[in-house]
Amino acid sequence: MLTERQQEIVETSIELIAEKGIQGLTIKNLSKAIGISEPGIYRHFESKTEILVTILNNFRDMAAMLSGLMQHSEDTAINNISFMFNKMVDIFMETPSLVAVIFSEEIFKNEEILNNKIVEILNLNEQTIENILKKGQQEGNVRDDVDEKNLALMVMGSLRLMVKRWDLNRHNFDLKKEGAKLLKAIQSLISN
Repeated sequence: MLTERQQEIVETSIELIAEKGIQGLTIKNLSKAIGISEPGIYRHFESKTEILVTILNNFRDMAAMLSGLMQHSEDTAINNISFMFNKMVDIFMETPSLVAVIFSEEIFKNEEILNNKIVEILNLNEQTIENILKKGQQEGNVRDDVDEKNLALMVMGSLRLMVKRWDLNRHNFDLKKEGAKLLKAIQSLISN
């Protein structure tokens, strides 16, 4: 559980990344934005990497919670995919700065601990979607002429591209509205 100050550091870090890119997240910029000394930051986190790990852990925890909900869901695969898709859109709309962190995997590639966290999140989301689709195939409401791994990649890839495009375009279109259109297309592609 994070302290109030740690939570403030994490939230400000996300805002700095969104505003200045990952390179803009420095302890100096962070201390200036919060209004405490650099040693004050280090009393709460050992390094910038530890702050980023905390951000990614929070996102992983959200993904794990969604995965748990989906494992116990009695709903159809199509409805479960829709729920997860809409939940992700809602999360990114509520905290647009998260996009810059979650989709910065290229930058994290050289930092093994951060790269491993991103891979862990991707694998968890992919496995959750694959499980939903596999169950839907077994129940006959998801097409089975394409394996669940490829269907999951289509779902994840299309969501990622739409959200990334929204972020790069400085949120100049309605993500919820575009997400609903994309979800409808995905549903027609995966439905049996």
